[in-house]
Amino acid sequence: MGAGHGHRLHFHAHSPVHRAPAHLKVLALLGFMLLVVATPRDAYALFALEALVLLGVIAVSRVPLTYLLPRMVVELPFAVFAVLMPFISHGPRTEVLGVTVSEPGLAAGVALLVKGSIGVLASLTLAATTEPQDLLRGLQRLRMPELVVQIMGFMIRYLDVVTAELARMMTALRSRGCDPRSPRHWPLLARSLGALFVRSYERGERVHLAMLSRGYDGKLPS
Repeated sequence: MGAGHGHRLHFHAHSPVHRAPAHLKVLALLGFMLLVVATPRDAYALFALEALVLLGVIAVSRVPLTYLLPRMVVELPFAVFAVLMPFISHGPRTEVLGVTVSEPGLAAGVALLVKGSIGVLASLTLAATTEPQDLLRGLQRLRMPELVVQIMGFMIRYLDVVTAELARMMTALRSRGCDPRSPRHWPLLARSLGALFVRSYERGERVHLAMLSRGYDGKLPS
């Protein structure tokens, strides 16, 4: 199941973390994330301890931080929301760097930013130390519904295909004088993304029909 090659998030190495069973790593990540979420927002010492534990795991995995940190850009929308919370929240006010902000909003924003950063970094560590097909087998061992595992496997398999098709569409648009960054061309970009969705849906229908013609009965061969 899954792609026959490593995914772009995976970092090839031979550390103990890489060799650990995938289902145990998933359980460890789930338990760690529950602990982080349950940490009171003003318990900064516990946040520091959790961050040190995570950095220790990363050090053992031999995955460079320079490999993980650029990929934390996925957290940007949550970071923006966390930065805005002190300004849009109500309650007692305090002054920070000459700016008046809400005390409850400031505490909530800092907690959200810290918890989100730890969670994203932990998830990236799992992705960097686990091959996609091993992760899918691990989810099977954890008794995740077979259909959900299959959907995830096909998502991994065709993610690069859809991304490459989107890149070709962007190249075609630029060759015709369209600048996707210009608001004037955003309607055309939206129609192109809609066309990409239709193409992806039709591809899924063709793949499903091909599977049925080859005897698919709800389970994929191991």
